[in-house]
Amino acid sequence: MADEQALDEVVRFTSDLIRIDTTNRGGGDCRERPAAEYAAERLAGAGLDPALLERTPGRTNVVARVAGTDPSADALLVHGHLDVVPAQAGDWSVHPFSGEVRDGVVWGRGAVDMKNMDAMILAVVRSWARLGVRPRRDVVIAFTADEEASAEDGAGFLADRHAELFDGCTEGIGESGAFTFHDGAGRQLYPIAAGERGTAWLRLTARGRAGHGSRVNRENAVTRLAAAVARIGAHEWPLRLTPTVRAALTELAALYGVETDLRDVDLLLEKLGPAADLVAATVRNSANPTMFEAGYKVNVIPGEAVAHVDGRYLPGGEEEFRATLDRLTGPDVAWEFEHREVALQAPVDSPTFAAMSAAVRAFAPEGHVVPYCMAGGTDAKQFSRLGITGYGFAPLKLPEGFDHHNLFHGVDERVPVEALHFGVRVLDRFLRTV
Repeated sequence: MADEQALDEVVRFTSDLIRIDTTNRGGGDCRERPAAEYAAERLAGAGLDPALLERTPGRTNVVARVAGTDPSADALLVHGHLDVVPAQAGDWSVHPFSGEVRDGVVWGRGAVDMKNMDAMILAVVRSWARLGVRPRRDVVIAFTADEEASAEDGAGFLADRHAELFDGCTEGIGESGAFTFHDGAGRQLYPIAAGERGTAWLRLTARGRAGHGSRVNRENAVTRLAAAVARIGAHEWPLRLTPTVRAALTELAALYGVETDLRDVDLLLEKLGPAADLVAATVRNSANPTMFEAGYKVNVIPGEAVAHVDGRYLPGGEEEFRATLDRLTGPDVAWEFEHREVALQAPVDSPTFAAMSAAVRAFAPEGHVVPYCMAGGTDAKQFSRLGITGYGFAPLKLPEGFDHHNLFHGVDERVPVEALHFGVRVLDRFLRTV
C-alpha cells in the first residue's frame, strides 16, 4: 500500500498545481509549461526520466515510463491533463488559484478537473520509488496540455508525433470515473467509465441578401439561421443503446430491483431515481446550440449569420448524427465540423475493468461499481489513435451532498483531503495488481 508520505504529498501536489494558473481560454491562449516542469521535477525525484514535449512554445506535455517486472506484458497508459477552464474570482468563496486547504478540503480550479488525479499519479509513483515497488506492466505516464480545448497541442500532438513513447500500450486510464455517487437512498455507487460519446462541435452558416432593415427581405440570413437553430434545439433524438449503456442499465436495474425493460428506457430511467443521472445523457445523440453571431447594426440586414452547436454522438451514431443535421439545417444553412473526435467504447468484461472494480471495493466495500458512458470526452479519444482502449478511472470517495459532476467547470471547485487519500490508495492497488 502507498506510504503515509504519499498521503501528505497528494494534498500538497494538488494544492501546488492549482496555484499554477494553467487557464485554457481556447485559441491557443494557455501556458502549461510551469505545471509540466513541476510534474517533471517530481517524476525525476522518483528516479524516472520524464520528457517535456511541445508542439507550440509553452504548451508543454510530460511523458515518462515506469518499467514493469514482466517485459512480455502489455503496457498501461495513465494520463491526466494540466490545463483548466477559466474561473471568475469574484464568483468564488475562495480565490480559484489559491489552492487553499480549509476544513479538510482543497479549493481551486482543477481540484476535480483534474489536477487531483495528476497529484495522485505523482504521489503513487514516488511512493513506489521509496518502497522499491515495480508494477507488473510498464506504466506510461502522460501529463497533457490543451485537453480543455482541441487537444491539438496535447494528446493529439503526442499521438501523432510521439507514438513511440507509447509503444506496447494497449489500455489506458484517465478521467472521469470511480467517484462516489450517492443515490439519496443510502447507496453509494462507483461508476467506472467504459465509453465516451463522440465530440462534434459545429459551425452553422446562413447566407442571404444584405439590405436595409426597413425593407422586406425574404432572404434574411438571420431568419434562416434562427429557424435552423430552433429546429436543432427542439429536436428529440431517438434512443440508441450501446453495449456499455445496456450493461449500466442492466446492473442498475438489478441493484434497485427494477424489471429490466429496454423497450421503454425512459420509464426505466424514471424508476431508477437519481441513479438515472449516470445514464440519461448517454442514451441518445445530442446537439445543443451555444453561440450566435450575426450583424453589426440594428438597421442593417447582414448577408451572413453564424451559429455554433455542441454536438455529441454515441458509438456507432455518427452517420445518423450527420444525416439528422443535414435535415434540420435545411437547404439555406450550411454546417461543418469545427472540432470532431471519435466516440469510444471499452469492454466491461475485461480483466482491467475487473481490477478497477476490485481496487475500489477493497477500500469502499459498501460501494457498488457500475459501468457508464461519459456524456463528454477526454484525451482517451486522441490516444485511441494508437490502439489504446480507454477507461475513466480517477478514484475519489466523496461525502453525501458533494456534487461531483457540477463541480466540473463549476464555481467553488474543491476536493476533500480524504477523497485524495482514498484515490491514492485505490490507484496504487489497481496499478500494482492489473
